[in-house]
Amino acid sequence: MKPPVLYLTLFIILLSSCSGRKTEPDASALDTIPMMVMQIQRCSRLYTAEYQLHKIITHDDTKKLEGSFMNKDFSIDLPLGKRKIALPLDATVKAYIDFSDFSEKNIRKQGNRIEVILPDPKVVLTSTRINHEDAKQYVAFTRSNFTDEELTSYEQQGRDQIVKVIPRLGIIETARSNAASILIPMMEQMGYKRENIRITFRKDFTLKDIRRLIDKTTIENGKTIQ
Repeated sequence: MKPPVLYLTLFIILLSSCSGRKTEPDASALDTIPMMVMQIQRCSRLYTAEYQLHKIITHDDTKKLEGSFMNKDFSIDLPLGKRKIALPLDATVKAYIDFSDFSEKNIRKQGNRIEVILPDPKVVLTSTRINHEDAKQYVAFTRSNFTDEELTSYEQQGRDQIVKVIPRLGIIETARSNAASILIPMMEQMGYKRENIRITFRKDFTLKDIRRLIDKTTIENGKTIQ
């Protein structure tokens, strides 16, 4: 199978559910922490990044005549035994942060400086779809057409290839940056200065870490699949 061809479009998703009520600028920073925790918890599952991916799944097989003659093996492609197919696969990958267990343990404060440590992000392959209208295939008249089972298998292979490239998309840093674009204005409303606010994850995630963050379940046509 050829390596994936990806066309990536990034969307920043801002959720209105995260907006909290304004606090007077001269309010005590210490007093705002419980309110800050409450407002951030309201974000619940905050989707912070979305990628639209496109991949061409290809498969090529040829009937062969194999055997041996005078103690020598041979393999000959049959001229009328070819089948080829190219299936366009569209996929959506999203990153989200679940704030349901967010607490004061996620906040560090030193003087006027404050740091919010985000819960570990999650990455999900939310949908995949074969564009059958743009699919291309060639089947020699001596061969049978591709079966539904074969097409499903090729789609799964394409989905697996997309999951493998997710760690290299930069989606984790995008999730942190976009979460910051939502949380920092909220904290400014509580009296903190932008230059004193830091939004981080608990660690710098490696490619191996990111693979663990990928949700193995995905939603396909309204059904949960593995």
